[in-house]
Amino acid sequence: MSSNALTGPEIWTRGPLDGGAPSQDAGPDPRAAPPARQLAWVGAHGGAGTSTLATVLGGVDGGRTWPRPEQGEPDGVLLVGRTHAAGLQAVSRALDVFRRGEQPPGLELVAVVLVADAPGRLPRPLHQRIKVIGSVADVYRVPWTPAWRTGDLNVPAPKETAALAALLAAPPVRMS
Repeated sequence: MSSNALTGPEIWTRGPLDGGAPSQDAGPDPRAAPPARQLAWVGAHGGAGTSTLATVLGGVDGGRTWPRPEQGEPDGVLLVGRTHAAGLQAVSRALDVFRRGEQPPGLELVAVVLVADAPGRLPRPLHQRIKVIGSVADVYRVPWTPAWRTGDLNVPAPKETAALAALLAAPPVRMS
């Protein structure tokens, strides 16, 4: 059980459990969850799907531009690419920016998000390329969604995006 999990009657009470009145100078509730981290969807290439993903799952649509954390923009990036050969090559080139340390100061790659470029299974060479990308970054896969192709973004997100949606809703991780 995590140390910030709420259990028992604490869920339903405010202030001390001893029945005493809460102090006026007690400050914020230390059990309150911090707000979710603001993440930016950044496309490794045009047409990657950043606008669709930001609309459906939340976060900031960064287009193809790295956010600038020093200017108050998100400090976490979800790098987006399609699963076709050119898309995976573009993702690899963008990952190389992080490998070389050439990303804007304070910017962190949170994950790579690969959006299906067509329905069905991937050819073996593309699947192998995704395995290589997955060896250097966390990879989330978004399946082919026919409704999105026609512009219908009101359909429920595919169940395969649940872990990605949870990542967007998670509080920031603080390294100590």
